[in-house]
Amino acid sequence: MNDLRIVNLSTYTSPEIVEKSNKQWVAYGSDNNYFGYLIDRYNGSPTNNAIINGVSQMIYGKGLDALDSSRKPEQYAKMITLFKKDCVRKLCYDLKLMGQCSIQVIYSKDRKTIAQVEHIPVENLRAEKCNEKGEITGYFYSDDWSNVKPRTELKRIPAFGYSKESIEIIYVKPYRAGYKYYSSPDYQGGLQYAELEEEISNYHLNNILNGLAPSMLINFNNGTPNAEERQALENRIYSKFSGSSNAGKFILAFNDNSESQATIEPIQLSDAHNQYQFLSDESGKKIMVAHRIVSPMLLGIKDSTGLGNNADELQTASVLMDNTVIRPFQHLLIDAFDSILAFNNISLKLYFKTLQPLEFTDLENVEDEETREEETGVKLAKELPKELGSDIADALIDLGEDEADLLSDFDVMDEREVNYDEEDGLDEVITDLNKPKEKSTLAKIWEFVSTGRAKPFRESEQDGESKQEAEEGNTFLVRYMYSPQRYSANSRPFCKKMVDAKKVYRKEDIISMDTKVVNAGFGKGGSDTYSIWLYKGGARCQHKWLRKTYVRKDGAKGLGDAITTSEARSRGFKPEANAQKVPVAPKDMKYKGYTAEYWNKIGFKN
Repeated sequence: MNDLRIVNLSTYTSPEIVEKSNKQWVAYGSDNNYFGYLIDRYNGSPTNNAIINGVSQMIYGKGLDALDSSRKPEQYAKMITLFKKDCVRKLCYDLKLMGQCSIQVIYSKDRKTIAQVEHIPVENLRAEKCNEKGEITGYFYSDDWSNVKPRTELKRIPAFGYSKESIEIIYVKPYRAGYKYYSSPDYQGGLQYAELEEEISNYHLNNILNGLAPSMLINFNNGTPNAEERQALENRIYSKFSGSSNAGKFILAFNDNSESQATIEPIQLSDAHNQYQFLSDESGKKIMVAHRIVSPMLLGIKDSTGLGNNADELQTASVLMDNTVIRPFQHLLIDAFDSILAFNNISLKLYFKTLQPLEFTDLENVEDEETREEETGVKLAKELPKELGSDIADALIDLGEDEADLLSDFDVMDEREVNYDEEDGLDEVITDLNKPKEKSTLAKIWEFVSTGRAKPFRESEQDGESKQEAEEGNTFLVRYMYSPQRYSANSRPFCKKMVDAKKVYRKEDIISMDTKVVNAGFGKGGSDTYSIWLYKGGARCQHKWLRKTYVRKDGAKGLGDAITTSEARSRGFKPEANAQKVPVAPKDMKYKGYTAEYWNKIGFKN
């Protein structure tokens, strides 16, 4: 036997927590590498590896969500921004594998809010010795603790709530009796079997690589050559007879004669294959017991038990494991997330959307929608809103004007995409142009086309009011056109009709459509209407409003070409860049043109 390994099971029961007087931090394990030991057991044991992967995926499920997302859309959006999916996945994985995880909390510059949350590998942290109150107020960080020397300067990161620094650590761990600084993994009692399974596989691998016993004995009975000749002869025979097809090794014997040739006495291990099979099976079972795996089928491991063949038993096992194993992990993480959100004055009913099949969920006694959503992970929202229809398009088109008729008396002076931030200021300029005072008309026009006098957007003043009137004596008019003047085969009826009409509209006529029922229940605050002025053809619409300014032809006498758009551009006129998101088509808005309330009702992915 070329390789002999002895596994001492009593050696690997629990980590040693070491406080040393000459160190500020507390070692985890006698060699300060117990996290590394857990990683080795994860990498070496196939059963342990499969279970940790499976359970950590179940903990994360389909991601983090909130039961009250539709009632608190702004808080929900902030929560989603803070807790990115990749970060939460890593926290779930660390919590299962290591028995604990750590969150890096990054504050805003004024430290009034938590601006960012990041995962930090827990194996890179060591707890600082507790203070006189028994509180752990900080953690020390190192990329490789095996290389930390007595004089190595380590980065200290304060614990959450114990400093005024810009970065702090939230250390998430369940309570374990006898542990203060760290927490053992929930499968601690099965680690020796994980190592045993690893050693059995190593043993069999070594047998295959090295040969359990020699497969060939070659005798030379004509004397013993010198050492150099023996080596050369051995090399020649090795190159000829060795390889993957010859599983064992050969023995080369040099004898003076055939009577003194070497003999081999094989050592037989009684019933060896059954013994190894028993150890392998027993290790797998004990590892699953340590992890509290009710049925291996839940993790994709097929076995011959009834749970693997009976659908009812499998469903029972799934529900049992979800409630007794998975949710305690989830609640531990949610408690930590709640403390972060509370700092930002956010209160949400967080939950993890389950991976459990919907048909395994017992909803017979569930009456309220929140509990139903928490159990299934399915948001029970209203159906998606229908698109804007022909009726409301017809109503608006009836109020419009044919631009061709308008151009018989007016010239287009300026056109630009609607920028709601500039609307009030531009309206005031038009009002002043229609009521000339001391300032010359040309100066006012130039001021209009070059910059305007934009005011911050004020919704209460914008909705339902406009200072421009199409009175007979007005020299300047402002109208709005549905833009761009094109659509695709699958465009909505509203958009097709608006483009085909080729009309222009007063702002107050467009805004008057706000009182028309578009999609009942999907407006702001659950109302039955929403603004065509702001949301055009509805969610995901690609159209915009184009603001067009006209000057009466006879009112342009004496002003010359200075008021034309081309001349204005030649003098340096450039339309103002659209501010933020407001001039964009609904499809490019944050919620694709849906209201935030509805967007959160249907869920981001839906």
